[in-house]
Amino acid sequence: MLYKLIFDELVAKEILIEREREIRYILSALLARGHILLEGVPGVAKTATAKAVSNLLGLEFRRVQMTPDLLPSDIIGGYIFDQKTGSFVLRKGPIFTNILLADEINRASPRTQSALLEAMQERQVTIEGNTFRLEDPFMVIATQNPIEFEGTFPLPEAQLDRFLIKVRVDYPSTKGFRDLLKKIDQIEQALNTLKPVVGREDVIKAISEASNVRVDDSILEYIVNIVENTRTHPAVRLGGSPRAGIAILRIARAWAYLEGRNYVIPDDVKAVAVPALSHRIILKPEYEIEGVSQDRVILDVLAKVPVPRP
Repeated sequence: MLYKLIFDELVAKEILIEREREIRYILSALLARGHILLEGVPGVAKTATAKAVSNLLGLEFRRVQMTPDLLPSDIIGGYIFDQKTGSFVLRKGPIFTNILLADEINRASPRTQSALLEAMQERQVTIEGNTFRLEDPFMVIATQNPIEFEGTFPLPEAQLDRFLIKVRVDYPSTKGFRDLLKKIDQIEQALNTLKPVVGREDVIKAISEASNVRVDDSILEYIVNIVENTRTHPAVRLGGSPRAGIAILRIARAWAYLEGRNYVIPDDVKAVAVPALSHRIILKPEYEIEGVSQDRVILDVLAKVPVPRP
């Protein structure tokens, strides 16, 4: 199984310590044909986790360090004049890959951030009127620092909505931190020598199988109730849209597939509800001041909505 191969290589061999949750979410987003935003302070292995998973999948991987002076053409590419032929030739940007890591995405200008919109939604890019399809699979893994605001450009709602899920990456536990310090030299060496354990065709097959995971009508009703209850929560100014429900459905299917099931259960929906909804909910200012978070609202909704019976 895809997840077991990745898990055994990265977790069982202690190459990534206490990052099982992030690994599963990245794989789930890939199988659901979505994109993922990893949010956490510097130094918690966001970039290392994304790169390690990508290397093991046998997919083409490119990384872009987002900066304020980065231009859209630096990502999607453009036509340049070839003096030898006397004509313009296409220089493809790093977006022409399978997995694109947009590191510190909120450091790029809004204009450059918008260069990702078409690719993330339609899996194509337009360069000077010419449209180019991106190769399957295609996924954007973006990282951002939630506490640093100087020199950053917060992602607009339209950009955030393109991410299937948003995952907060926390500090390791005291034991995990201690293990990391003990093995840091071996870990860094292992990360630099990772070899693919599956190929592109295996990933494409897994994506197809995950899309065929069965979802009962009662589960669909459960998802609808969760999303609609986010709209009526007293702390919420803007709740989940239909796209939020679609995100839960798709990521729950992938989650069930990684669990080895061909059907979705309520626990799958619960496992993905927070990362699928947290970046799609806007709170009322007075509740934000009181310290209410999107995660807390979603957990309140999950506690309130009746769970379907088997």
